[in-house]
Amino acid sequence: MAEIPDVETLLDAAVRALGGTRRDGQVTMAAAVDAAITAEEHLVVQAGTGTGKSLAYLVPAVHHALRTDTTVVVSTATIALQRQLIERDLPRLAEALAPLLGREPTFAILKGRRNYLCRQRLQGADAEPEDAELFDPHQLSSLGRQVKRLHEWAEETVTGDRDELVPGVGDLAWRQVSVSANECVGAAACAFGQECFAEQARADAGGVDIVVTNHAMLAIGAMQGYQLLPEHRVLVVDEAHELTDRVTSVATRALGERSVGAAAKRAARLCEEGLTERLTETGEGLALMFADMEPGRIDHIDDGLAGAVAGVRDAAHTCVTAIGPANGEQDPESATARKLALAALEEVHDAAVAVLESFEPPLRDRRDVVWLAKGGKQAPSLHVAPLGVGGLLREKLWGDRTAVLTSATLSLGGSFDTLAMQWGLGRQTVLNASGTAAVPGVEELNGTGRAEPDPTSAGEPRWRALDVGSPFDHARSGILYVAKHLPTPGRDGLDPRYIDEIAELIEASGGRTLGLFSSMRAAAQAAEELRDRLDFEILCQGDDSTGQLVRRFAEDEASCLFGTLSLWQGVDVPGPSLQLVIVDRIPFPRPDDPLASARQRSVGAHGGNGFMAVAATHAALLLAQGTGRLLRSMDDRGVVAVLDPRLATARYGGFLRASLPPYWGTSDPDVARAALRRLAAAPALR
Repeated sequence: MAEIPDVETLLDAAVRALGGTRRDGQVTMAAAVDAAITAEEHLVVQAGTGTGKSLAYLVPAVHHALRTDTTVVVSTATIALQRQLIERDLPRLAEALAPLLGREPTFAILKGRRNYLCRQRLQGADAEPEDAELFDPHQLSSLGRQVKRLHEWAEETVTGDRDELVPGVGDLAWRQVSVSANECVGAAACAFGQECFAEQARADAGGVDIVVTNHAMLAIGAMQGYQLLPEHRVLVVDEAHELTDRVTSVATRALGERSVGAAAKRAARLCEEGLTERLTETGEGLALMFADMEPGRIDHIDDGLAGAVAGVRDAAHTCVTAIGPANGEQDPESATARKLALAALEEVHDAAVAVLESFEPPLRDRRDVVWLAKGGKQAPSLHVAPLGVGGLLREKLWGDRTAVLTSATLSLGGSFDTLAMQWGLGRQTVLNASGTAAVPGVEELNGTGRAEPDPTSAGEPRWRALDVGSPFDHARSGILYVAKHLPTPGRDGLDPRYIDEIAELIEASGGRTLGLFSSMRAAAQAAEELRDRLDFEILCQGDDSTGQLVRRFAEDEASCLFGTLSLWQGVDVPGPSLQLVIVDRIPFPRPDDPLASARQRSVGAHGGNGFMAVAATHAALLLAQGTGRLLRSMDDRGVVAVLDPRLATARYGGFLRASLPPYWGTSDPDVARAALRRLAAAPALR
């Protein structure tokens, strides 16, 4: 192979080939990523919208992969970014760099086993799930049609990837034809091992230059010790602000009558009837306990609930023991049935153990939180989740590889420490915009919210932080309007004065409004009331698929789109269709959120400020993401209107504002409305 050009040369070639222009932030980031890989030092990079961060990490990743003949793993949080990388960014980059590299860089996507069709499971799939009695006849009829479609699709698909099935099927149908890593018997024991879609995906990922995966795969591999990804020494984590939540979600266990009953049914053909009946009875006992309990966090477990959970644990263990070790002469169908039964039993057993063990330390020293979820269509179940995942990430991900963590939003309140603390990183060195060290070292906040001396001597990883800014001139392109005159938001729906304020802002902007609400109830209320008052079409999340709603909003400049959480982070609408972003209230976590409230209490118990460490951090991250919807291209102009006056009046307001893009600020409604009218009247300026 010819000598590989340096990263800056490759980046310039890629930008020219893709019809782009040189961006200082992109060049700075690419150089910093290259330097971090060379120095084997972790790098945290905030790269604002418009920087072109995908190229800024892909080019040095490709450079390293080809120079060292190794694989670089890129992890993302969302399917949308995975598709963008695999279907657009990497193919174009590979073609652009091939003349300089002597060959086209290779790449592949790798997801969890549950995302691929399992041919062995398909053989026994039908419309009757093991817990069929829990579903109404209409659901089961729909399930039958979906499973039939899956049989037909299996004859034509090349990849077996669920995301390629359009239109898709529901989770219940997909579970009939897929397996988790725990449930898989392995290619050697499976009759379809040579035709396995998941194994083929792993084989395709072996030896390529770039593997694209997701945060859940990272978490599963870290927690369960599976070698899911190819051997790699460099890891790029895009959408890194999502990492903690995604890992926490994977680490959360659930225990309820439905999961216990399903495990008992899977074990019924492999155990004595009395053993599985006993397991079923323990699940029913759990349900009886749940019936008399209020949903929410459980700080102290009473004898009744502890006994019910222990009963599940012991009954599940007895069934596992009765099934015993695998018989090497089992046929594939029997081996699959055995593996599925053991996986379900072990999941139930381990969840019960985790619940009971979480209560053993004193409240102040606990590392897990337990809560009961019930209500609506949700089957009652106990959940147990870790208060933090930093230790897991530090031990399993950062210790033996170089990591680059990047997002448009990583600096909260002007500091990277908040998210770094959650990731389990140690002392940092901050880089300035030129990529050189600006601060040689700082104290980090530990899990209690208090500063501690540099812990790197204890083996914690070293990392550097870099903010490459954004090509957007936020102060000239956008206004942050805080409605300081409005009352503090209450809990009984939107105040009429909020509805009036929203109506006046939309009138001034001529539609073109994205309304980000803290609850679906508030979004629906605003949409219903304003449809009667305004002539603009108001789309509301839930009226159609989110993708279709965003498309209609982008195509109709006079329309408005109202919604909640997924719109805060998932809308990319450049151009004149979006010139006003309205935020109804600061998005603090709900006071009764069991995980957030437990984390907040834990920080406070150790002398820190729980509200700032948990609630304010959560709000700052979402606010930064939400307000970032306004400017998506260099020509965009507009107003972000935050109706919650606490952003201007509360003590924590400064922390939140420091987390937002540097828009020009005002609390004068006349100024905000006048700016919107000027934009609406002068489309050429937009």
